[in-house]
Amino acid sequence: MRERDARDDDRSRGSRLRGPITAVAVIVALAVTAGTVASCSDPGVAFWRKDDNATANACPRPQSVTGSEFNAQEAGMRQLRRAAFRGDFFAQLELGARYAALRATDKNIEDPIESAVWTGMALANDEGYAPINRTDRGGFFGGLRNVSRYDDCRAWERHVAYERLDNQLSRMTMEEQSEVRNRIIYVLSTQDAEGFRALARLHDALYGPFGEPQDNAQAREAWGRNSGGQTDRRRTGYYAAVSLFPRNDVDAYLYNYLAVQTGDVGAYVLLKDFERSSPGRSRYGAFVEAKARQWVPPYEFYPNQAPASGVPFSDESRPRGDAYEYALGRMTELPFVHVGRALRYLGVTEAVANAPNDLSARQIQTLEAMLGHNMESRLSYLEMVRAIQLAAVNGSSEAQLVLAVMYSEGIGVPPDYARAFHWYSQADKQGSPEAKFAISTYFALGVAGVADQDKAEAVAARIDSALAGFGPSASRLQAVLAQVSRSQRR
Repeated sequence: MRERDARDDDRSRGSRLRGPITAVAVIVALAVTAGTVASCSDPGVAFWRKDDNATANACPRPQSVTGSEFNAQEAGMRQLRRAAFRGDFFAQLELGARYAALRATDKNIEDPIESAVWTGMALANDEGYAPINRTDRGGFFGGLRNVSRYDDCRAWERHVAYERLDNQLSRMTMEEQSEVRNRIIYVLSTQDAEGFRALARLHDALYGPFGEPQDNAQAREAWGRNSGGQTDRRRTGYYAAVSLFPRNDVDAYLYNYLAVQTGDVGAYVLLKDFERSSPGRSRYGAFVEAKARQWVPPYEFYPNQAPASGVPFSDESRPRGDAYEYALGRMTELPFVHVGRALRYLGVTEAVANAPNDLSARQIQTLEAMLGHNMESRLSYLEMVRAIQLAAVNGSSEAQLVLAVMYSEGIGVPPDYARAFHWYSQADKQGSPEAKFAISTYFALGVAGVADQDKAEAVAARIDSALAGFGPSASRLQAVLAQVSRSQRR
């Protein structure tokens, strides 16, 4: 009887203890799960991963952007390009999707290279990863969590963008990948100090694949790393995407230096921080300074070719700062006949226009259509510059010579001796004696970092230009020969 009572007491105590133990276990399990899901430190688990539905997780877009635009596609694309060039993260994402032809109505503008460019631009845009509203959870689990839905949907957008970019680059040749990289470099170079700083981060190994912080969830996912930064065999990563921009200290230093040259004070602080961030980085200073003098963007302006039956890839960069505005204002100093010759070369006019009034509204609209600008039937200073640039890029030796002079004198474009020398060289290759004479002047005087002083090279170039019939060069050559003859007679 006593034994049975003892067994009943044991069962009673066990049943009383089993309830609290089970409850505690459930609470602990729920707490661990909640802490893991809420944590932003591990890219493997996030709220938006629970449902891969793009509609549920993507950030919303205005109707003017998400509409079909079948009958106004060109206007819609121009609107997006203008916003994307200004650094609008969502416009860049939308352009990447449009050129990927995710919608049937966009098949006529499909272009994998252009899609990769704007998807990459979005990933490099700090508007896509800078936190808006986070809070410290504190307590046992610690860490930060997003309070704003805006932060969560941007994380989803960048996750999808990395995946799409990797798929696109994986199917490209090395030449196509280089084209993507060069276009991104060009666009960022039009954004002054902010753009150059982004380029510096893209080449700096201390940052994520697209310049984001190394602990960014999407950066770790792209690398195939876990929350501790170590390679995780369970994570495949996005090799093609992370390899688009090679990491090296020289290029990172170069772009930080170019940012400083824009006059941005913050860029100088970042340059000094860069020099101190890793042993030996400061020793590249003299080399980078010389390289910066020779640096030119990959393109004179954004390549304006377009898919068949599609919309031109317009260059929506705009003059930024006093130097650009002043240079544009000096376009009145350039005889308009040079613009007229460029327009004739481009097939816009049959005869050379000597003044803006000689152009009809239809001819101006033709140029604006070629450039992808709004058809306003009014020739702006920027469109005059673009006409000469477009003719130069397409092989007009006359336009190349004029563009070189514009860069030398700061007319229409800010002074840039490296770009001036480049266009003099292009015109020289086509047999321009004027360009040959200009090159001889570069070597005679010497321009640091562009053309070192070389008297022998200067004389040879001057003789070549004289033999080609360039008057000023011929007269100077005759004067030199006369001096030589007099000295011999003495």
